[in-house]
Amino acid sequence: MTTKTQFTADFLSALAHPTRLAIIESLRGGEKCVCKILPELGLEQSNVSQHLAKMRERRILDFRKEGNSVYYRVRDKQVYEVLGIVKDIVVGEMEKTSAIADAIKKEA
Repeated sequence: MTTKTQFTADFLSALAHPTRLAIIESLRGGEKCVCKILPELGLEQSNVSQHLAKMRERRILDFRKEGNSVYYRVRDKQVYEVLGIVKDIVVGEMEKTSAIADAIKKEA
C-alpha cells in the first residue's frame, strides 16, 4: 500500500466516529475553546480530549493555547465539503431503501 493511500485511510478513519463528527460540526463556525465544545457534546472531558488528539494527529484540527484555554479549529474547510458529499450519499441510499420498503408494503 502506498503512503498516500495509507494517509487517506488514516484521515478518513479519523473522521469516522460520531463524536468526532459532532466536534467537527461544533467547529463549523470557526475556532472554539474546548470549554465551549464540552457542554455542547455533553461528554466527559477525557473522552473528548482523546478524540481531539486523534484529529490533531491526522491533521484535521489545529489548536492553540491561550492561558489555560485551548482553542481548536478545522485546518481545511474542504472537510465540510467531503462530509456534505457523504451526507448526500447516505441520504440518497436511505431514500432508496425507504422507497423499496414502501413498494414491498404495497405489494403485501
